[in-house]
Amino acid sequence: MRTDTAPVANSQLSAPRHRPADLARGGAAVAGLVLAASVSPLVRAAADSGGTDPASLWGLLPIGLYAVLAISGMRILPSTLVAMAGGLLLNLPTLPQIGSMVVSSLTNQVTLIGLIIVLGAGVGGVLQVSGVARSIVSGVIGLMGNRGRRTVALGIMLACLVLVAALGTLAGALAIAAPLLIPVAARLGYTRTATATLMFTGGCAGLALAPFAGSNVAIMDAAEVGYGEYLLYGALPLAMLTLLIGIFWVPIVQRRSARRGDLYTAAEAAEVPSPVGGSTRAPTAGFLVLLVILVVIAVVTGVGIVFPLIALPVLAIVTGVTARTPPRIWLRAVGKGMGSMAGVFLLFWLLAVLFIIIDRLHPFDAVLTLLGPHLEASSPFVFSVIVALIGWVGVPGATAAQVVLIDQVFGPLAGQMGVGAASWVIVLLFSSKADTYGPFPNPNMVSSMGLAHSKDLRAMLLTGWVLLVPVALMYLMILLVETTS
Repeated sequence: MRTDTAPVANSQLSAPRHRPADLARGGAAVAGLVLAASVSPLVRAAADSGGTDPASLWGLLPIGLYAVLAISGMRILPSTLVAMAGGLLLNLPTLPQIGSMVVSSLTNQVTLIGLIIVLGAGVGGVLQVSGVARSIVSGVIGLMGNRGRRTVALGIMLACLVLVAALGTLAGALAIAAPLLIPVAARLGYTRTATATLMFTGGCAGLALAPFAGSNVAIMDAAEVGYGEYLLYGALPLAMLTLLIGIFWVPIVQRRSARRGDLYTAAEAAEVPSPVGGSTRAPTAGFLVLLVILVVIAVVTGVGIVFPLIALPVLAIVTGVTARTPPRIWLRAVGKGMGSMAGVFLLFWLLAVLFIIIDRLHPFDAVLTLLGPHLEASSPFVFSVIVALIGWVGVPGATAAQVVLIDQVFGPLAGQMGVGAASWVIVLLFSSKADTYGPFPNPNMVSSMGLAHSKDLRAMLLTGWVLLVPVALMYLMILLVETTS
């Protein structure tokens, strides 16, 4: 989260109007669109062959353009718009065809994932205004009591895990939890850096387990598995290993940062009184019980992407009713939460349109036609590792969008090579989650530091690497077993 504290009078002197990087990105976008227009007749003629003509491979140009622009630093929404414009230039659909694609995109699974993210943000708004979110954190910490520093450290991580898993967002959940957790950590002598490490570690574990987080729903949809299989194949090992490493790593961070005097001041450690009046015990219990019931239903029935569309509104309504939240306040909380994700929904809707356009050009059929004979002799293990690494370092943007893009590009090849559901869950999990751990700074790291009042980016990066290496080795071993058995 960025804030601009520069004086208004100096705003005109801050930076050149057109930086070289902006000009380079603009030039790349224009060049990509010109290239799309140039090859359009060839691509449209090849599309009539149903993917047997190698010229259909030009249909991948919008995805390549999107990747180049996003990697170069262009924001994801403008990158998507440029890529979609490139797809339209390649396809040159008629107005009725455009209308048909727009209508189809509204019920497309990619758009539904965006809607799930919006609904999840609405539930988060209700949890915050009703006091349930703060109550969850207080309850988990209270269970740990005064049983020693390491036990309370585990409690802090578990509190972050539970809240992040419930809300499906790391930064938003930690923003609620931080005012409650910092006084607890400060009383035990934990430094700012160690507290940030605790919050980040617990939050990462919770993000992997979140049943209704957009990226996790996208993984389950792409791999065609239920929540139980998603946990078993990839998410549960990731969360458990993250917590286990965190328990042993935090004391090291604590010793190093304590020697620098990185302790909280009395003002920073002061407890913040809850602004929520009345008891939150009943709504908290109602929310948690209902959440468990819904998760059990999801595991037992193996229902697909439609289930969160029902479960999330039910959670918001039941929480609001049990908390006796006035309808006006409830609607305002839901609207504020959902409104904060309007841009994300627009992104996923545009991605749905983009993939429909690309599908009309049959580039993936051409890839399978050209590479199919060679795939049977190649290794599913090597293929899975390469795709996971490409997703980690080569596909930037929102995590759910990463999952969708990787599955659209590599999913058909994975199916052709016999990569199973378990392996594909691992590939998509690593592709979408690994960049949270490193190797570079990211919003989740920075938000954890900022909320814990820490400024030690080096320690946070080191924490990410300490978590990332064992996770990568674990997934490598699981993939080796899954793809060779």
